Amino acid sequence: MLKKRSVTIRGHATSYSIENEFHAALREIAERRGRPVAALIASIDVNRPADTNLSSAIRIFVLKEIRQAAARG
Repeated sequence: MLKKRSVTIRGHATSYSIENEFHAALREIAERRGRPVAALIASIDVNRPADTNLSSAIRIFVLKEIRQAAARG
């Protein structure tokens, strides 16, 4: 189910809408990296293409992380 969430990144409040499963995976990735979810989202935001919205960028990031983990075995 799609859920809208709010986060403050670099002093700016913003929101994103992603499915609960993507959010759970994002939290797991942040935990493995020892970073707060907001810091991870800030990094995703800075590195996303200008024509990609934040919600899509988060989904793409999570998918890439899962694929990389699967490739490592």
